[in-house]
Amino acid sequence: MTLLIVGATGTLGRQVARRAIDEGYKVRCLVRSAKKAAFLKEWGAELVPGDLCYPQSLPDALEGVTAVIDASTSRPTDSLSIKQLDWDGKVALIQAAKAAGVKRFIFFSIINADKYPEVPLMEIKRCTELFLAESGLNYTILQLAGFMQGLIGQYGIPILEGQPVWMTGESSPIAYMDTQDIAKFAIRALSVPETENLAFPVVGTRAWSAQEIINLCERLSGKDAKITRMPLNLLRGVRNITRFFQWGWNVADRLAFTEVLASGKPLNASMDEVYKVFGLDQQETSTLESYLQEYFSRIMKKLKEIDYEKTKAKKKKEKRSPFKKTSN
Repeated sequence: MTLLIVGATGTLGRQVARRAIDEGYKVRCLVRSAKKAAFLKEWGAELVPGDLCYPQSLPDALEGVTAVIDASTSRPTDSLSIKQLDWDGKVALIQAAKAAGVKRFIFFSIINADKYPEVPLMEIKRCTELFLAESGLNYTILQLAGFMQGLIGQYGIPILEGQPVWMTGESSPIAYMDTQDIAKFAIRALSVPETENLAFPVVGTRAWSAQEIINLCERLSGKDAKITRMPLNLLRGVRNITRFFQWGWNVADRLAFTEVLASGKPLNASMDEVYKVFGLDQQETSTLESYLQEYFSRIMKKLKEIDYEKTKAKKKKEKRSPFKKTSN
């Protein structure tokens, strides 16, 4: 089976590619920059040039492909708008996959997307789910809550460096999941017929509020967090201002999603039945505690090694000094 993975250089996409290669699939990755995707080639993937915003580049990439796993999404720093990539690009990919005779299509969405029609990213995900369901392709939709990997930059690093940790509104408890575990579900879906033409929540073992995560990071790092709170009304004001400028549309759309995370409504779901359908063991899923414990253990060990080397170098330099103090 030949897989085309879209978004393979991203946080989730690279784990999907790694998992697929390890399980013996022939993996092809749609990339805009071969240089940035060089590590995928080293892993054993085939790189094909293409861009969702240029539909004419898709037919060649899809030739001979059995299944598509779409892990792409726009980023806050992208010059492209959410609509351009997460709607126009997805529609083009689904249509091209249908025309190419692709047998399976795995799509990553967001849990509870249907509950936030006023949030552009959530509404686009919901509409894409509907478009895919009506496309005639055999599909599986995995509805995610959040990645554990994102918590390192949001909480871990700022706390270690003594930088502010930003909190807005009433923190929504989120069932974060390790992208390696999400990748297991994506690849397993390819071989489980019971997952065809259905949507499944794929979330972590429990939901965590921002304050709970901060408390955990403080305990694991031995450092106190410097919490800075941004009023929700101020966030909404910034969003409204940025909407006046074309360059700010993408930022405004992302700020709208931030409001979801500050609404206090949990992003979580029961996974008992999902594990049964996919034939996976919930006990093998990483917990947030174990994930952050491993991260801080590695970082603290590295910091100790750096301090040791600095002290060693300083002592060596003092020992070699030709100048010695003399007593009068």
